[in-house]
Amino acid sequence: MHADEVLAGVAPLVEAGEVPGAIVGVRHRGVTTLATTGMTTPGGDLALGPDAVVRLSSNTKPLVAALALCLVADGLLALDEPIDRLVPELADRRVLVRLDGPAVDPETVPAARPITVEDLLTMRMGFGYVVDEGPCPTFDRAVALGLGFGPPDPHGLPGPDEWLARCAQLPLLDQPGAAWRYELSFAVLGAVLARAAGCGLGEVLTARILGPLGMDATGFVADPGRLVPAFVRGEDGLDLFDGVADSRWLAPPAFPDARGGLAGTAEDLLRFAGMLLDGGGGLLDPAAVTAMTTDRLTPAQRAAPGAAPFLDGGGWGLGVGVGATAVGPRYGWAGGLGTLWYSWPAHDLAAVLVTQVLPPTGSVFGAFTRTVEDALAG
Repeated sequence: MHADEVLAGVAPLVEAGEVPGAIVGVRHRGVTTLATTGMTTPGGDLALGPDAVVRLSSNTKPLVAALALCLVADGLLALDEPIDRLVPELADRRVLVRLDGPAVDPETVPAARPITVEDLLTMRMGFGYVVDEGPCPTFDRAVALGLGFGPPDPHGLPGPDEWLARCAQLPLLDQPGAAWRYELSFAVLGAVLARAAGCGLGEVLTARILGPLGMDATGFVADPGRLVPAFVRGEDGLDLFDGVADSRWLAPPAFPDARGGLAGTAEDLLRFAGMLLDGGGGLLDPAAVTAMTTDRLTPAQRAAPGAAPFLDGGGWGLGVGVGATAVGPRYGWAGGLGTLWYSWPAHDLAAVLVTQVLPPTGSVFGAFTRTVEDALAG
């Protein structure tokens, strides 16, 4: 399969103005192809190039999950290890008795067990978004504390120590391991990995994942010569979310956010996807790739109000969404600023879609996925 074939399914929506431009990348049986259409800005005259640097948002999570498994292999931490050793700020957690309890002095009980590294990777630490479950003053307090709920903002967060101190002020919403909630766990995971490695998250991520894979355009600071603007949907069309000359991704963040702080390219993301398709490519053990891409959730967790809108009927492994399709198993994840990556391991195929519009357009994502899977089915 070639990227041009997949782009043909997306191009009509770009022409209709759903997004200013799109990049499609395909890695099929070891061969990578890229194709683009559209412009960098709505109605602009600068074509979107295949080497454009974009904000990867939540496609950061799989990269950080792979880093975690590298550090586990190094013996710096273990999946079943409580995080208390590395982030003592979050030891001895207490858990809300009811979500709608008051933000100040709510009724709580002791956590049945500590939060583990695997709880972070599976987003079952006990705190995250509250969706369709009624009011939750404790979640509202988390937002007020500036813990970073919402679109990524590299300079909207304090440094890791202060961030953890604020997080420690809150009880958990659920017992550790009990429920899947997006996405605070990965912010904590980033802090855990940095302390385990004894250096900044960006430094260890580059040393263990980005550098070995040749992902030279990916990091917490973007190349201003290749960065393109990002947009947010407004009442009258697309408004600027983040520009280029004044981008929030041009300076190192105080808190390198493992939830969604990276910028990078479609080709770099395909390098990462290819490593997983190649059974770890010498970077990860094949067993770690299997663990990463195997659903860890119970049926009840997949269907819970806090999980269902994000998982859309699928499951969650260690840092990636997983599910079954008519053409075989599929894993990957999307970014809230308009990036999407899926792999179909039975076909040795990975495909990436890059746009830069918040929130992502379901029609564009759907056209991309249908085009790939229709071609595989045919």
